[in-house]
Amino acid sequence: MVRDNRKKITIFLFMVACVAVSIAAHDPGEKQQGFKNLQVLPKDISKDSLEHVMHFFTRSLGVHCDFCHARSKDTTQRWPDFASDDKPEKNIARHMMKMASEINANYFNFMGSTMPDTIHVVTCVTCHHGEPHPENMPAMMAPPGQPGQPGQQPGNPPPPPQQPANNK
Repeated sequence: MVRDNRKKITIFLFMVACVAVSIAAHDPGEKQQGFKNLQVLPKDISKDSLEHVMHFFTRSLGVHCDFCHARSKDTTQRWPDFASDDKPEKNIARHMMKMASEINANYFNFMGSTMPDTIHVVTCVTCHHGEPHPENMPAMMAPPGQPGQPGQQPGNPPPPPQQPANNK
């Protein structure tokens, strides 16, 4: 009987020690300070929501985080410096977010929503289709004479039309 009590006491003390270690490891003073340099997205966005938005961008453009975010100056860091504005692509993305939001609010707010920022008819993938630059769209989607047609490169004029052969 004494042996059973010792075993129970040992297990109980072990569980108390585990709880104490868990409590000590959790530092309630280490609250998230918020994200730095958010200019278009809400400043109080949750980590999960921000990650969801960023992953949507990477899938829509077929890129990785470093497409818009500069490398960290700290070489021991694995992740880019998310707060940095060193890459122009980050400001282009901000501009595109505002543009899509304005298009949705002005042209697709049929119900007169008081929250037109929640309307997502036009998104990154609408134009990008998984490409970093929308001018790289497949030939069948490009308007005539625009980059994307076979043999076309951005900035090059379309080839001259074929002249019919004179059969005399």
